[in-house]
Amino acid sequence: MTALPAHVSIVVPTFNEADNIHELLSRISAAIPSGTRAEVVFADDSTDRTCEVIEEAAAYSRVPVVLHHRPVPEGGLGGAVVEGIARASAPWIVVIDADLQHPPELIPELIARGEATGAELVVASRYAAGGDRSGLDGGYRKLVSSTSTLVTKSLFPRALNGLTDPMSGFFAIRRTAVDRASTEDEGLQPLGYKILLELAVRCRPRGIAEVPYAFGERHAGESKSTAREGMRFLRHLITLRTADPRARAVVFGLIGLSGFVPNLALLWLLTTWAPGLHYAPAEIIANQAGLLWNFALIDSFVYRNQRRHRRRGVRLLSFAAVGNIDLVARIPLAALLIGAGGMTALPATALAMAIVFTARFLVVDRWLYRRLQKRTPATTPVTVTRPTPDPVPDPVPDPLG
Repeated sequence: MTALPAHVSIVVPTFNEADNIHELLSRISAAIPSGTRAEVVFADDSTDRTCEVIEEAAAYSRVPVVLHHRPVPEGGLGGAVVEGIARASAPWIVVIDADLQHPPELIPELIARGEATGAELVVASRYAAGGDRSGLDGGYRKLVSSTSTLVTKSLFPRALNGLTDPMSGFFAIRRTAVDRASTEDEGLQPLGYKILLELAVRCRPRGIAEVPYAFGERHAGESKSTAREGMRFLRHLITLRTADPRARAVVFGLIGLSGFVPNLALLWLLTTWAPGLHYAPAEIIANQAGLLWNFALIDSFVYRNQRRHRRRGVRLLSFAAVGNIDLVARIPLAALLIGAGGMTALPATALAMAIVFTARFLVVDRWLYRRLQKRTPATTPVTVTRPTPDPVPDPVPDPLG
């Protein structure tokens, strides 16, 4: 069997996986070569007996076990993985699900491929040559998986170049790549269960390799892939895609354009059902519908992670104030450009709209939803179960130095 580096951490996020734990630890222990220093880190969000079963199984495991139960499951399964990685101590970190659809026997090959190629990320792929996704339940889940893969690769062509399965939950990543992302202003912001996408986009690993594998059937328990998780995945995609200010400005503008639909609809209703209402107040009232539409989309999707420091009501009123100032400022600014700048009406209006839009975006982006400094997560008790290990030969030198 291929030898692993001197130290490997295997991170397993769990949510009500009690029936899978004994089999999982048994197969991991069998997969790790004798004499290799390794650990299994469980990051648990369970509401059943999973924690108790992990403690029971750890007593018989040849590989040391670290158990961390999260009192608040922030970020879903992806958040659990990030907390598990934070508690891992190895230069190589392997992430694997607890449902045994990912074969633990592949762990040595993932690490060996990374060492041979120098890649910082090695992904077990269902779509690489030799891979198989037959373990997905039915045509619907296969369609969802294929569509999700196509959409993510289209949105992040550079970050996911060379990666056939960005939806995989089974991969190995070097600690150096994870640490690089943690030094950025926003750091890792997982949402839902597609943690590989978060790591690939934010960590920008230097080199990606793949190992094909057959996605197996679930050993026990229920799938965590639900419609709710699907919505969280969509929000996560938008959050990642708008991490760059230029992308945020584009999405901000597209949402602003979509606001003309409710604006014009309400204006039509007001002028049709209240013909005595003057056009100016009707336009002002209709503009509020567009602002509410824009706020709902921008607040829920574009700036979802920057909402903590202001209450929703304050954000809504501030957003509406900025939007109404925008409406008032456009006409006099265009008039100024025509009168003082000698411009004709059309270019003056277009330039005024561009100036006002830029100012509006900057106020919303830099003030209303300003980036806060990263919070240091509160420490919580970690239970460490260390069985008596087998005799270990002289350690293999750490390839990372």
